[in-house]
Amino acid sequence: MIAAIYPGSFDPITKGHQSIALRASNIFDHLIIAIGKNTDKQCMFSMEERLLFIQKTFADIKKISVVSYEGLTIDFCKKNNIRYIVRGLRSDMDWGIESTIAHANRLLSPLIETLFLLTEPQYAGISSSVVRDILINRGDVSAFVPDNILDIINK
Repeated sequence: MIAAIYPGSFDPITKGHQSIALRASNIFDHLIIAIGKNTDKQCMFSMEERLLFIQKTFADIKKISVVSYEGLTIDFCKKNNIRYIVRGLRSDMDWGIESTIAHANRLLSPLIETLFLLTEPQYAGISSSVVRDILINRGDVSAFVPDNILDIINK
């Protein structure tokens, strides 16, 4: 079985994240969406809420699971025998950031590959930070987040 990890903060999960996860699940036997605990980042949603959002989003897809973890993504991969990291790219700016991380990970563990999937054009402008800003200002996020979490995300 070939498994991959799709790491991130997912604060909250967006339709862009959902699209990348679904496409990656068609490539791998199992996809683990892994929510990293980033001590430098102030999250709007608790870890429990973010886990719930992802569980609800992919409830009908058996080959996608969700976990949380602390520390380096590459260490999580080593501990769990995962050889592939999936990352979504929306723009050139994402490429700059993500390629730097991928190069560092490659130096830390040459056996673990990072695979980039380009975001579908209709999701290129969607980010969790945009969604958070809309939520803070009591706007409608229905175009940005998976439909089945709208009821709980708007609370």
